[in-house]
Amino acid sequence: MKNQRSTGVYATTLKDGTPSYRASITFGGKHISLGSFDREDKAAKTYREAQKVLGDPSFDISSYSSKMTLPFEKCVSLINYRDKGMYIATPIYLEKKYFRYYLSPDLSLKFDIDDLFYYSSHKIMKRGSHLFVADYGSQLSVLARYGIKSYAVEGRDYRFANDDPLDFRYENIIILNRYRGVMQYAEKGFLKYKVVIHVRSNYVVGKYNSEAEAAIAYNKAADILKKNGIKKNFQQNYVEDLSPSQYADIYMKLKVAPRIYALS
Repeated sequence: MKNQRSTGVYATTLKDGTPSYRASITFGGKHISLGSFDREDKAAKTYREAQKVLGDPSFDISSYSSKMTLPFEKCVSLINYRDKGMYIATPIYLEKKYFRYYLSPDLSLKFDIDDLFYYSSHKIMKRGSHLFVADYGSQLSVLARYGIKSYAVEGRDYRFANDDPLDFRYENIIILNRYRGVMQYAEKGFLKYKVVIHVRSNYVVGKYNSEAEAAIAYNKAADILKKNGIKKNFQQNYVEDLSPSQYADIYMKLKVAPRIYALS
């Protein structure tokens, strides 16, 4: 049962009988929930803060204070709704050709508008330097949406064109190495691919002219090591755009370092 108390505040009871107070506000014909609180005064304060955010164009994201009871994510949503006329549940602020996803008042990520639908329904979380979303019950790295594997290293396997690691617009992300164990390098003005596999320490498998050959060479080295009795879960590279017969032909012709055959 809900009973309206202060303006914008409704009293209710949780399943265990604990009193709870829900704050909400209506703006531009839209009814917006502001959260649930354990005290009526906190809910009322949140309502007043939301009123100020929506009614004062000078109040921006940098104006947010940790002393506010209005949750930061909700504050971003209200500011975006006030300025852009679109209510988004996650802390997104729309710019002209991209959007910012705010993790805190002084930390935001940039994304292309093409990603708006996805991030409007997926909350980004941060653990250390790892950015991820909960998707179908698992944690999915933000980088995985660009084809960047979990083992990838910035500067070796991918880089940011403008050196801003918080700018996830597609034009800013450059993939250097798509495959496990493969490292791109330049030799006499041409791109080459070095393959390394780890068995207690790193071993060079070989150097190859194409990325596909390098990826397959890693797979071949992993197969040899497994046959030699090395019990390690080597994850195979999946090479796109090759038919099974093309893959097999390259696999058979590729040479790997003799030392790989000697490892056991």
